[in-house]
Amino acid sequence: MASQVVQQAVPDSLSAKYKGTFAYLTIRDRLPTILTKVIDTIHRNKNKFFEEHGEEGVEAEKRAISLLSKLRNELQTDKPVLLLSDGLPDMEQWNQYVERQQALLDVDEAPSWFKSPWLYVECYMYRRIEESVKLNPPICDFDVFEEGKTQSFFESQQAIMAICTYLQGLHKNMEDLSEEQLLEQFLKLVQVSLWGNKCDLSISAGQDNSQRSSPIDSLETLKHMILVDDSRLVWSVLMNSRAAGGPVKPVARVDIVLDNAGFELVTDLVLADFLLSSKLASEVHFHGKCIPWFVSDTTRKDFEWTMRQVQSANHKWMSKCGFQWQGYMKQGTWVYHDHPFWTLPHEFCDMSKDAPDLYAKLQKSDLIFFKGDLNYRKLTGDRRWDYTVSFDKALRGFQPAPLCSLRTLKADVQVGLRPGQGEKLAATDPDWMTSGKYSVIQFSSPYKE
Repeated sequence: MASQVVQQAVPDSLSAKYKGTFAYLTIRDRLPTILTKVIDTIHRNKNKFFEEHGEEGVEAEKRAISLLSKLRNELQTDKPVLLLSDGLPDMEQWNQYVERQQALLDVDEAPSWFKSPWLYVECYMYRRIEESVKLNPPICDFDVFEEGKTQSFFESQQAIMAICTYLQGLHKNMEDLSEEQLLEQFLKLVQVSLWGNKCDLSISAGQDNSQRSSPIDSLETLKHMILVDDSRLVWSVLMNSRAAGGPVKPVARVDIVLDNAGFELVTDLVLADFLLSSKLASEVHFHGKCIPWFVSDTTRKDFEWTMRQVQSANHKWMSKCGFQWQGYMKQGTWVYHDHPFWTLPHEFCDMSKDAPDLYAKLQKSDLIFFKGDLNYRKLTGDRRWDYTVSFDKALRGFQPAPLCSLRTLKADVQVGLRPGQGEKLAATDPDWMTSGKYSVIQFSSPYKE
């Protein structure tokens, strides 16, 4: 009964049932395109599977393609959502979530692609892709998105070199920076991490979306595209933690809930390095995905591969960053985590109930950065909020610690705007919510003044 009351108190979920919306266009056009690319990727690796596994590999490739083709047909014809059958640890939670969705519908209706919440069915598609691969040993560990993530990293080399060179320049003078200068550099590197989120392969349906120019050089011209900028509130949290340092409370622990691999991940690592080397934080915890997700999201394999690539780069400052970062991992001042909750379809307001262990872990943080669009959708429930609803209200009680969303807009949900701001943007740029041109730095804290 309590959950029904909550449902009535909040807006509807974004859904393809609203024709003409971005959710509708995503389910109708973008998701089938992504599935077609996945099928093509598996087929193109047929020879590799044969070389590694013989005929068994080829048979597994055929079976995986058959399952994915069936999935694409289900999506395009709005078939009911099917239960998972792969026996993976999260299978029960996924299947229980179908029951939750069914409870919200009429008895004679079943959860389906164009009728159910967009957040749910889009996450479900990626979980079914994983099932299609996992059910087919010996190719069951194949990452269907690895090629795109790798290509994105290499095509962003110039930008990666530039940001690593910038960071190493900061290291030389870090001890001499005044608080005002430290703030200036913090604001810059937060914005670099923010705009790194433009490089999202799921929004471009897998097309190249790499970063080629120096991100530092672009910051000034991009400032007016930040619709909400709470970065000075974030700075205050770090400075307060710093001031409170000592035997009772150490300097801040910062958590970064990651989004994309490739260039964006490097911008996150640069920000994390700055926080440590400036003593704004004493430890940084990264949170990635357990399985390949939303085309370009970071998995543990991507994280470790990126560290190795930066370390072995034929570029002095890039390589130096790689060695420093590997050192942070060995010292335990950088820690990588993954948790099945990040690849479930749940809104984050359900975390304390559905993943109490993860919620308790986040409560140990002094500040959490949530990167990217999918995290923003889950923070706000991916619902049809009015633009002026406060970020706090849209979080619906999800406040394990002070948190900050760094997000470029690629979905039609946005809260925390000034009166008239959203309407004015819509009048001048109809695609403002989905183009990735605009961004927000939004902050919320459970500790009210």
